[in-house]
Amino acid sequence: MSLLFIVIAVVLVALIFDFTNGFHDSANAMAGPIATGALTARKAVVLAAVLNVVGACLSTEVAKTISGGFFDEKLVNPSMVLAGLVGAIVWNLLTWLLGIPSSSSHALFGGLIGAVVVGAGLTSVHGWVVVSKVLLPAVVAPLVAGLAAALSTKIAYRITRRTPSGRTSTGFKYAQAFTASLVALAHGTSDGQKTMGVITLVLIAAGFQAAGTGPHLWVILAAGLAIGLGTYSGGWRIMRTLGKGIVDIDTPQGATSGAATAATILASSHLGFGLSTTHVATGAILGSGVGRDGAEVRWGLARKLVVAWLLTLPGAAVIGGLAALLSGTGVVGSVVLLVVLAAVCVVIWVVSRRNQVTSTNVTDSREVMVLASATPSTYPQDPRLTPSKPAGRAGGKKSKKKKKIKSGV
Repeated sequence: MSLLFIVIAVVLVALIFDFTNGFHDSANAMAGPIATGALTARKAVVLAAVLNVVGACLSTEVAKTISGGFFDEKLVNPSMVLAGLVGAIVWNLLTWLLGIPSSSSHALFGGLIGAVVVGAGLTSVHGWVVVSKVLLPAVVAPLVAGLAAALSTKIAYRITRRTPSGRTSTGFKYAQAFTASLVALAHGTSDGQKTMGVITLVLIAAGFQAAGTGPHLWVILAAGLAIGLGTYSGGWRIMRTLGKGIVDIDTPQGATSGAATAATILASSHLGFGLSTTHVATGAILGSGVGRDGAEVRWGLARKLVVAWLLTLPGAAVIGGLAALLSGTGVVGSVVLLVVLAAVCVVIWVVSRRNQVTSTNVTDSREVMVLASATPSTYPQDPRLTPSKPAGRAGGKKSKKKKKIKSGV
């Protein structure tokens, strides 16, 4: 009975992670179209949500890699998987709070590795599979996507340099919406499968499913729906970073970076690589900036993102390992862990309410790496009305109006 309770808890927490994956990584597909106006914010997330669900049902190669490749299935138990998921969720929420487009995939892998190492020892992890299916693609894929985006952006601007600007802009907006849709579909085929793999892993570990088999239909549908709902919820903080923080994206850049991202992710999913769609999308956006003459690429922010990427796997592993110390004590420990997870989620949500980023202000600010740098929603976006530049003479009626604005009235 206690085993069944933990398995049910793992399935539910896995779907919660899938939801966080959806809103954390929705920016990978739709930050560009929203930033350029090719799609409105709400239309973009609805389109991405639907295509995430469709994509999650197209393939199971990545799910099989996770459920039968990374760990010795005989040494893994449901409590370890639960702890690993907690590590991934906490890391996802922290990076979302800061607007950092880190990898949900690496958070998941890191959380699971940390929990399994603590619970079953280092030998339970198949190191070469982790290196070949996760670490090497993490280095190679963003570079490939960036080079492809840079080259295609140069070609696009060269071909259309004599075309009327209005016609060019309209054409590339349609192209950008199309390539963003492909990225959303590819994201579903890649990231949607990771939760399927985790649920399948725990079912095998608990003896409810034969080793070496793929995910059941109900697992595929549930994971697809969870990531679709998460994508629909927005994830506006990270969209602001990718859409406005790294490069000011023009429509040709958005179209070419989307095409490079989609091609890289779809090819990797077919090969069963546990690829980070965030790394690929960010690499493609940077590449599109390099490929456009005169574009300002904010390399300082890019370096900070790379540091965050390097910290993701070990950071989630530490959280997952600490969670495994608690979940390994039995049902009571697992219940306490779930309570702690719920408390952390509430605290992060409360903190996020102090400085909200929504569909209405997602394109307002470039400074997004820390909460204090995001433009507060209570201030109008007219630079004359910010605190550093008062809107009138001191002591007059306009000065009172400025005070009202500052207080949020």
